[in-house]
Amino acid sequence: MTSVKEFRIEEDATDDDLGRGSFVFTDDYSVFDWGKMPDQIPQKGASLCTMGAFNFELLESEGVPTHYRGVVENGDVVALADASHPPWEMAIDLTQVPDLPHEGRAYDYDSYHEAAGENYLIPLEIVFRNRVPVGSSLRSRTDPADHGLAFDEWPDEAVDLAEPIVEFSTKYEEGDRYLERAEADAIAGKASIDDLESLAREVNRIVTEQADAAGLTHEDGKIECLYYQGEIRVGDVVGTFDENRFSYEGTQLSKEVLRQYHKRTQPDWVRAVDDAKAEAKAEDVADWKSLCEEAPEPLEESVLETASELYRSGANAYTDREFFDAPPLSSAIGAVRRL
Repeated sequence: MTSVKEFRIEEDATDDDLGRGSFVFTDDYSVFDWGKMPDQIPQKGASLCTMGAFNFELLESEGVPTHYRGVVENGDVVALADASHPPWEMAIDLTQVPDLPHEGRAYDYDSYHEAAGENYLIPLEIVFRNRVPVGSSLRSRTDPADHGLAFDEWPDEAVDLAEPIVEFSTKYEEGDRYLERAEADAIAGKASIDDLESLAREVNRIVTEQADAAGLTHEDGKIECLYYQGEIRVGDVVGTFDENRFSYEGTQLSKEVLRQYHKRTQPDWVRAVDDAKAEAKAEDVADWKSLCEEAPEPLEESVLETASELYRSGANAYTDREFFDAPPLSSAIGAVRRL
């Protein structure tokens, strides 16, 4: 299904009914939309599955509907609290994902929804932002005044927001793009764009409060959703270090650490990725990766171990439970700062 987790189907979804399946989390990682990178990060998959399950159970306890069913242990579906070890597999309800036909970069969403009926994965990502860091794409796409901020231009430091910003981007296009609200509404199909925004704000509130209790700053994140018989449910995975951006005492506690490390140590590859995406857009080509002339190099073992500690220690801190044998978060952050 993705470059970092596998997808198992037990029972297919139909026009009328949800199916059943599971996510199997791997230790693979991806940055810059590249897909599977040359390395694996030990216990990353279990860390993300644990955090995702914890957050789904937290959302359900707050009345937020999701596709989560439990974690899988020895073939049984159990609550996270009943698992004897950090889980790798998450049981979920399945919805339909029709084909999305396209010619170049023109995508036929009408065909998608004709096949989707009342049971489908909404082909959007709903992004929420509590902070606008330096380098955020929001700075290049909008002005501070667009968000009610009292700046003539974006300052040289991160901007904390009094109210979260919610945006919509495409999910299944080869190169994701941010959308004006009217286009996002059309792409959502029968799902209400207002309901999607309200749901994203509620998820953001719950994750932010949990992060605050753990001494973490929740900077931004996203949700993906399914539409089933008139109800919107949260899908995919929520509130992990891959889906969301967290920090601890000013240091990133997310996949952003690996993004920035590659920018510093493999700048030629990062530039080649940017150039390939720009060329694909100019030539109306969907597959930008085929135009990239560079490939990423493997990371050193010490970097992979630091990343592993970050995921494990961060999961323990966020959940306030010792799921993993890991150093205190302050130690893991110290190692990150030395990268």
